[in-house]
Amino acid sequence: MTVLQSLLTRAAMDQKILSLAAEEALDRLQECLQNLKENELGDLIMRQAVKGKETAILLRGIFKGSPCSQQNGVLRRLQVYKHCIRLVESGDLQLDIVSEIIGLLMLEARQLPGAALAELATLFVDVIKGGSLSNGKSLELFSTVLTALATSKESLVYGKGELSGEEFKKQLINTLCSSRWDHQCVIHLTNMFRDIPLNAEELQFVVEKVLRIFSKLDLQEIPPLVYQLLLLSAKGSKKTVLEGIITFFNQLDKRQKEEQRIPESVDLEAATVPLDQLRHVEGTIILHIISVINLDQGLGRELIKLLKTEQQRDPGKTLCPFSVALVLSVAIKHRFEEQVFDFLKMSIVRSCKDLQFLQGSKFLQDLFPQQYDIASIILEVVENSAFGWDHVTQGLVDLGFTLMESYEPKKVLGKAAETSYGLSKMPAQQACRLGANILLETFKVHEPIRSAILEQVLNRVITKAASPINHFIDLLSNIVVSAPLVLQNSSSKVTEAFDNLSFLPLDMVQGLLKAVQPLLKVSMSVRDSLILVLRKAIFSRQLDARKAAVAGFLLLLKNFKVLGSLTFSQCSQAIGASQVQADIHACYNSAANEAFCLEILGSLRRCLSQQADVRLMLYEGFYDVLRRNSQLSNSIMETLQSQIKRYYEPEPDLLPPLKLEGCIVAQGDQIFLQEPLAHLLSCIQHCLAWYKSTMQLHHEAEEEEDEDGDYVGFQQDLEEMLDSITRRMIKSELEDFELDKSADFSLFSGVGVKNNIYAILVMGVCEVLIEYNFNTGNFSKNKFEDVLGLFKCYSKLSEILKEKAGKNKLSLANKTARSFLSMSFISTLLTALFRDSAQSHEESLAVLRSSSEFMRYAVSVALQKVQQLEETGQTDGPDGQNPEKMFQTLCKITRVLLWRYTSIPTAVEESGKKKGKSISLLCLEGLLKIFNTVQQLYKSKIPQFLRALDIANDDAEEEDDINVTEKAAFQIRQFQRSLVNQLSSAGDDFNSKEALSLVTIISTLSKLLEPSSPQFIQLFSWTVKICKENSLEDAPCCKGLLTLLFNLHVLYKSPVGLLRELAQDIHAHLGDIDQDMEVENPSHFAIVNIKTAAPTACLLVLAQAEKVLEEVDWLIKKLKNHLVLEIPDSSQASSQIQSLEKAIILQLGTLLTAYHELVQTALPAGSCVDTLLRSLSKTYTILTSLIKHYLQVCRSGLGTISGRLEKLVKLSGSHLTPQCYAFITYVQNIHSESLSFAGEKKKKREDETAAVATVMAKVLRETKPIPNLIFAIEQYEKFLIHLSKKSKVNLMQYMKLSTSRDFRINASTLESALQEKNTEDAENEPDNDQTVAAEQPAESQEPKKKRRRKK
Repeated sequence: MTVLQSLLTRAAMDQKILSLAAEEALDRLQECLQNLKENELGDLIMRQAVKGKETAILLRGIFKGSPCSQQNGVLRRLQVYKHCIRLVESGDLQLDIVSEIIGLLMLEARQLPGAALAELATLFVDVIKGGSLSNGKSLELFSTVLTALATSKESLVYGKGELSGEEFKKQLINTLCSSRWDHQCVIHLTNMFRDIPLNAEELQFVVEKVLRIFSKLDLQEIPPLVYQLLLLSAKGSKKTVLEGIITFFNQLDKRQKEEQRIPESVDLEAATVPLDQLRHVEGTIILHIISVINLDQGLGRELIKLLKTEQQRDPGKTLCPFSVALVLSVAIKHRFEEQVFDFLKMSIVRSCKDLQFLQGSKFLQDLFPQQYDIASIILEVVENSAFGWDHVTQGLVDLGFTLMESYEPKKVLGKAAETSYGLSKMPAQQACRLGANILLETFKVHEPIRSAILEQVLNRVITKAASPINHFIDLLSNIVVSAPLVLQNSSSKVTEAFDNLSFLPLDMVQGLLKAVQPLLKVSMSVRDSLILVLRKAIFSRQLDARKAAVAGFLLLLKNFKVLGSLTFSQCSQAIGASQVQADIHACYNSAANEAFCLEILGSLRRCLSQQADVRLMLYEGFYDVLRRNSQLSNSIMETLQSQIKRYYEPEPDLLPPLKLEGCIVAQGDQIFLQEPLAHLLSCIQHCLAWYKSTMQLHHEAEEEEDEDGDYVGFQQDLEEMLDSITRRMIKSELEDFELDKSADFSLFSGVGVKNNIYAILVMGVCEVLIEYNFNTGNFSKNKFEDVLGLFKCYSKLSEILKEKAGKNKLSLANKTARSFLSMSFISTLLTALFRDSAQSHEESLAVLRSSSEFMRYAVSVALQKVQQLEETGQTDGPDGQNPEKMFQTLCKITRVLLWRYTSIPTAVEESGKKKGKSISLLCLEGLLKIFNTVQQLYKSKIPQFLRALDIANDDAEEEDDINVTEKAAFQIRQFQRSLVNQLSSAGDDFNSKEALSLVTIISTLSKLLEPSSPQFIQLFSWTVKICKENSLEDAPCCKGLLTLLFNLHVLYKSPVGLLRELAQDIHAHLGDIDQDMEVENPSHFAIVNIKTAAPTACLLVLAQAEKVLEEVDWLIKKLKNHLVLEIPDSSQASSQIQSLEKAIILQLGTLLTAYHELVQTALPAGSCVDTLLRSLSKTYTILTSLIKHYLQVCRSGLGTISGRLEKLVKLSGSHLTPQCYAFITYVQNIHSESLSFAGEKKKKREDETAAVATVMAKVLRETKPIPNLIFAIEQYEKFLIHLSKKSKVNLMQYMKLSTSRDFRINASTLESALQEKNTEDAENEPDNDQTVAAEQPAESQEPKKKRRRKK
C-alpha cells in the first residue's frame, strides 16, 4: 500500500509541476520544487524521460521554478544537469528524446553563473577521465558549457587562487588533453572541440593529443577520426594535422616493409594489420582529405607548402608513398595542378642530382647513410594504387606525361641528343625515363585507363613528329608487349598514326611499326590501311617517305610467315610471336600470306630502280626476311640474281669483272652513287650462306627433291659468279678501274667524285669477297691466298685514299668507310688468326698469318664494329640489330683480343713496317672500347660477360651466383702486371699510348668493384704505390694515373689530405713565388716532377679541389635548411647539425692548407694561374656562406660559434689571405714582364702589331679573375666583422689588412715612368698635344673607378 501511495504521489508531483508551470504560478512552483529531494528530482526526470512524453515541458517547468538569481535554484539546476547527463549517456532513451533534452539544456546553460558552469565543466572532465562516456551524446552540452565559461566575466576559484573564465577553460582543456581518453569517445571529443572557441595554443594541445591516440586505435577507427580532425583544422594547426597524418602512415608503411623483408623478426603482438586493409584505409583517408580540401582550399595550400618545406630539409620524413599519392590526388583539382606538378618535377630532379652526388663520394655517404630516392617512392605509389585508389590514377598518368614532355630528348644540330639505348645518367634523362616507367606500370595495374594512356601516347607520336619521340616509341612498344590486344580498342588511332609515317624519321617509323605489329596480325582493316599508306609512300617525291615505305614492307615480310616456312630458334619473331601466341585462323592466314608477301615483293622490286639509299635499305633487309620467311627465298634470290647481272661482266677473262660505270648517275655537273654494289654483293653472299647452311640441311632431312632444281640452280649460278668475280678482282690492277696514284680524288671536280665513289665500291666488293672466300674456303690454302690477294687490292686503294686525304682535307676518304665484314665473321676470323691451333688448319692459316698488315686490318675492323655498337646500339650486317647475338659475339671477340694481348706483349711483337700501331696495341684499344660498351649497353649482363672472359673455365658449367667483384679484380690484375712492366721499361721501350690505354682500362674495370671490398682496397693501395714510386715524365700517363687515383680515393675517403700532399709536391718542384725562399722537398708522389707538376698535376688537383668545394657547398645548404626549417629541439637533430658542421670545417681546413701551398708556388702564366684564381674566389665565397650560417645561428639564439670555426678563421687569416695578395702581386709581375717584352718587340718591329695585341688580350683575360678574388676576400672579411659583433668573439684579430688594396702611389716608380713618357713625347712632337688631351680624362677617371669597385 505504501509503494502504491508513493507512485501516486510521484505521478501527482509530475502533474503538479506541469500544471503550475503552465499556469505560470512561479511562487507555488518554487515551493513545490523545494520540497523535492535530490534523488526524487532525479527519479522524476528519469521516469518522464523513459515514458518519452512531456520530458522537455517537465524540464522547462523545473527551470522556471529554479531561477538563477537564487542559490537553491542554481543548485537545483546543477542537479538537473547531472541527472540528465547520466540519463543521456545511459543509452536507455530514444534518440529524439535525447536530442530534445540536450537542446534544452544547451539553451539554459548560458543562464548559469560562472561558478556553476565551472562545476559543470569539471564534472564533464571527470566523466571523460573516468571513461564513463558511452555514446558521447552529452558532449554537445559540454561544448556549450565551455563556450559559456569562456565568456564569463566572473572570477572563478581554482585551487587556492582565482582565474577568469577564459583561463579556467584553458586549464580544463589542458587537464583534458593530459588525461587518458577512452577509445570509444575520441571521435566524439574531436567533434566537440569544433564547437568550442580555441586559441592557437589550445588548438595545438587538442590536435597533438588526437594525433598521439592514432597509434592506440584500431586501423578501421582512424578514417572517421581523421575526418573530424580535418574539419577541426579549419580553426588552425593545419600543418600539424597534415604532418601528423602523413608521419603516422609513413611509419606504418615502413613497418609493413620491414615485416615483409624479415617476417620472422616480428612478434605476433607487434605485427601490423594486413597489407590490403592498410591500403584501403589509406585510400579512404586520402578521399577524406580531398573532400575537406573542396570545402577549405587553405588546407590544400598548406599541404603543398608543408611538402615543399620538408623536401628541402628532410624529404624522407614527409615525402613518402602516402603523401605522394595524396598530393597526386590533390592535383586533379585544377587550382593545384600546376603547383603540384612543378613541386614533383623539382623534387624528382633534385633527388636524382642528390643521389648522383652521394654515389660519387664516400665522405658524403658516411654523413648521409640513408639515400632518399623519390623515383622508387612514386613507383611504389603506382603499385599501391592497385588497391582501389582510383582517385590517384589520373594524377599518375598526368605526372608521367608531364615528366616525359618536360625532360624529353632535345635536338642538337638536327639530331636527337639522347638515344634510347644505353643508360640514362643525367637527372633530366632519369626523370624522362621515370615518366615512362610510371605510365607503363600504371598501364599494367589499371585496366580501365589503358585505352586512355595508349591514345595519349599515339597522339604524341603523331603531333610531335618534328621533335625526337624515341621515348614515346619505346613506351608504346613496352605497353603493347605487356597487353597486345589492347591495341584493338585503339585501332582508329593507330590508323591515324600511319597517315603520318611519311613525316617521321626512319628510325621512328621502324619503331612505331614494330610496336603495333601484333595488331597487324589480328586486324585485317589496320593491315590494309597500312599497306595503302606504304604504297602511296613508295612513289612519294620525298626520299624519307620512300625509305619509310621500304622499312614498312620489309617488316611485314618478316612477320607474315608463308605456309611451310621453317621455324628455327634464330628465326623466331622478336615481336609478334612472343606477343600473340596464336592467330585465330593460323592455317588460313599462313596460306593466304604467300600471295600477300609476293605482292609486297613486287612492290619492293620497283624500289630497285630508285636512289641508292632506298636500294641499300632493301639489301640490308632481305637477309632478315629470308631467314624469318624461308619460303620467299626463291623470289628473293631471283630478284638479287637479276639485279647483280646488270653489273656483272659475264666474259670470264674480261677485266674488271664489274661494270662500275652503271653504279653512278650524273645530274648536270654532279655525280651521285646509283647502285650500292658492295651492299648488293654483301646481301647475296649472306643470303647464299644462309641458304647453304639451313635450306639444304632441311631438304636432306625431309628428302624433298622435287623443288631442289630451282634452288640448286640459283646457288650454282651465284657461286660461280662470286668465284669468277674473286678471280678477276685479284688479277685486276687499279688502272683497270681507272684508279691509280695519279688519279684525281678531289671533291671539286666530277672526275674526283667519280673516283672516290669507285674506290669505295671496289674496297667494299673486296671486303665482301674476303668474307665469302674465307667462309666457303673450309681452310683451303688456295682460298686463303685468294683472301690475301683481295686484301692487297683493298689495301692499295686504302693507302692511295689515305695519301690523297692528307693533301685534300675534304676527301670522302677522310671519313673512314664502314667495313662490310660482319661482326660474326670478324669474331670467326680473329679466332682463326690468333687462337686456332688445329694441325689441319696450320698450313692454310699460315698464309694469312704471314701478313701482319692483314692481321692488323682484322683487329682494326673489330675496333670499328665495337665503336659502331657503342655509338648506335647496333652494327651493320646479319644479327646486327639482335642484342643477344651481339653480346655473344662481343664476348668471343673480347676473349681473343685478351688472349692475344696477354700472350704477345707489345714489346715482344715485331712491328714489321714502322707505319701504324702494333697489333697488341690495337687489341688493347679494342678491349678498352669493349669494356666501355658492355658497361653502357649490357649492364645487366656484366656477370655473364666476365664469366665468358674466364679462359681457364672455358667449358665450365654456368655458375648460378657470379661474384662480379672477384671476376673483375682477376681481369684488373692482368692489366696491372702489364702496366708495371711498361713503367719498369727503360727509355725508348716505354710506350706512352699503351700505358695510357692500360690505365684507362683499369679505371673502367674498377667501376665494377664494390668499394667496400678488399679487392677495391687492394687496387687503391696499388695505385697509391704506383704514383708514389714511379717518376713519369709523360703528361698523358701522369694525368691518367692521377685521375684513377682520385676516382678511387673519393670512393674510399675524402681526398683533401691527398690534395695537400700533391700541392706540397707541386710547390717543391716549381719553386716559390719568392725566389729567395727555398722550399723543402717532401716528395710524397714521385709521379709529380718538374715536367708533370704544371699544368698536368696542378690542373687535376684544382679540378678535384673544385669537386670538394661543391660537396662542401652542398653540405652548407643542407645545414641552412636544417636551421631555417626546424629549431633543433631534439638531441638527434642537434647531433646531426654538429656532425655536419664538424665535417664542413675539417674539409675546408685541410683544403686551405692545400691552397696555402699552391698560392706560394711559382706557377707558369696561363691556365694554372687562371684556374687557381677562380678556385680561390670560390673558396672565399663558400667560407662567406659558412660565416653567414653562423651569423644566422647567433641571430636566432640557437647557439654560438664553435672553437673549430675560430680555428678555421685563424687558418684563413694566417695561411691563405696574405699569401693570396702576394700571389696577386706575383701574377701582376709576370704579366707586366710579358707586356714589357711585347712593347720591346713593338719598338723593334712595327709590323708585329697583331702579335702585341694578342699578348695584351691574353694578359687582360688572365688578370680578369683578380678583382673577383679581391671582392670575395673583402666580402668574407665583411661578414666576419658582422659575426664578431653578434657572437662577441673578435674573429678579425686573425685577419690582417693587406697593403695591396690601399692603391698608394709609389713615388719612385711614378717619377721614372714620367721621365720615360717625356722622352717619348719629345720624339713624337707632332702628336704630343693630341696624346695628352686623350689621356688626361682617362687618368682622372681611373681612381674613381677603383673607388667604386672598392665599394
